[in-house]
Amino acid sequence: MTDTTSARHWLLRDLPYALMLVLAVGGIVLTSFRGPTTYYYWMALAPIYGLICVISGWGKLQTGAERMQLALTQALHWFALVAAMWLMFLPEVRGVINDNATSLALLILLALGTFLAGVHARVWRISLVGVFLAMSVPAVAWIQESAVLLLVGGVLAVAVVAVFWWLWRRETGRP
Repeated sequence: MTDTTSARHWLLRDLPYALMLVLAVGGIVLTSFRGPTTYYYWMALAPIYGLICVISGWGKLQTGAERMQLALTQALHWFALVAAMWLMFLPEVRGVINDNATSLALLILLALGTFLAGVHARVWRISLVGVFLAMSVPAVAWIQESAVLLLVGGVLAVAVVAVFWWLWRRETGRP
């Protein structure tokens, strides 16, 4: 097998799991900056994850009954997750929880749901995506908490560079 063929095989095999991670990160970014308008994104994300779980687990099963059980189990699992996400967007809940907390709670729900879906589908890569999502929660919380600090630090760095550049140009007599 050539390097190109093995890379293509790896990409096709692992692309759905990378897509799961990219979609989750997209949801975090949208929720952090757009707030409650991301409701439909999160509601669409769970069925996409469910479909990936069913497709990934389908080939590992031998009989039609096992495959039907997988599809039913995943459908119920992801329906329950969508219901939990829906609860996060109720006006009564939105009045108590800010956008940052909502995005973290949704990420925690998605991490748990993804891990358990991987266990049920017997696809360790999906469970690994869930573990990765769970491990990213503290990092996302730190970034959200430190966003103002990072912004101020960036502005100060740009200001210091601008002052030194201006002084250098003035000293060298450049216009």
